[in-house]
Amino acid sequence: MEENLDILIVGGGAAGFFAAIRAAECNPDARICILERGKETLNKVRISGGGRCNVTHACWTPRELSKHYPRGERELLGPFNRFACGDTVAWFDERGVPTKIEDDGRMFPTTDDSKTIVDCLLGQAEQLGIDVRTRERMEGMEPPERDNAPWIVRTSRHTYRPRRLMLATGSSAATWKLLADLGLDIIEPVPSLFTFNIKDDRIKDLPGLSVPLAEVKVEKSNLKSTGPLLITHWGLSGPAILKLSAWGARELAEKNYDCFVRVNWVMEKQEEVRAQLESWMREDGKKQVHSHPRFGLPGRLWKSFATAAHIPEERRWQDLGKKHLAKLTEELCAGRYPVTGKSTFKEEFVTAGGVDLKEMDLKQFASKKYPTLFMAGEILNIDAITGGFNFQAAWTGGYIAGEAMARVTEAVNP
Repeated sequence: MEENLDILIVGGGAAGFFAAIRAAECNPDARICILERGKETLNKVRISGGGRCNVTHACWTPRELSKHYPRGERELLGPFNRFACGDTVAWFDERGVPTKIEDDGRMFPTTDDSKTIVDCLLGQAEQLGIDVRTRERMEGMEPPERDNAPWIVRTSRHTYRPRRLMLATGSSAATWKLLADLGLDIIEPVPSLFTFNIKDDRIKDLPGLSVPLAEVKVEKSNLKSTGPLLITHWGLSGPAILKLSAWGARELAEKNYDCFVRVNWVMEKQEEVRAQLESWMREDGKKQVHSHPRFGLPGRLWKSFATAAHIPEERRWQDLGKKHLAKLTEELCAGRYPVTGKSTFKEEFVTAGGVDLKEMDLKQFASKKYPTLFMAGEILNIDAITGGFNFQAAWTGGYIAGEAMARVTEAVNP
């Protein structure tokens, strides 16, 4: 069965729904359909932020916002000047979904429930007459044979003939292959936003412990990052690691996730830490080192560092030797840890890679080679650090693509 459409959107995620809604708002007469291969739409929205949905980030300046994107920083500046975080907040607020800002800048619905965002998007789509179909996978697509001719999209159920086609399929190897077959350049995808697998006695029995600010550096590399650091059952996580994995996605992949990192747990220079330790030797000489944590570190973590510095458990500050001081300083400021692999950060899998941005006109989020083909979201070589920034790229791309599709659809269907 063949079906003619004005706009077909493949992928029922954040970018796809936002594009469909904006297109319908701009052109109420357009026939718009969203196809989703799974049984439910908006799955990443549902699971984001531990089920609370990290909608966006309290970053109000386009130039500052763009700095959070390892891939896409320069290219997204223009789009963010058209639709950015403040616009996202206003969009949801106008539709009855107020948001709140947390201490780290992340923004969530005030309900702390991702269902609020999902219901808003589904409700808007239904109200605007957008046809949403699930369990339908795209199996092939053919570009228009001439100007103003439709695309041909084949799925497991139908053949569609849309005048405008949008792909918002996320990290889909099958879609990338179809696009490569059409002559588009695809940057090989590699994982981003992952945690480090580290087996080390110093942190082995300390899952759940964290420090509010640490620096992590990859040896034999310029990669480094700062932020909260969390010890897990499998190694290290937290914003410091996630930012590092985003900015270093390709370099770490080339290393096969086999490297050493140096951790400064106290965010101070070694000479300053050494001087502070020496002052405690003079001032608190009779106190036992293991029993009196310093630098605001959790007690068990401090004790682990003292043990790693070969300081006997009963040893007092006044009895520490130079070797003990040197080793403890190193553990605090430049502890060396072996990375032997990676683990996905919760269910929020993100990739670095996808359609090369040189292929795209980001004034419309349209393909330069096929002007009636639109793309947004993770299908493109755009990704960000954690904190709501990946969703913001999806909202921005979807909004701009939706406007563009509505405009050109009106042009061919006056």
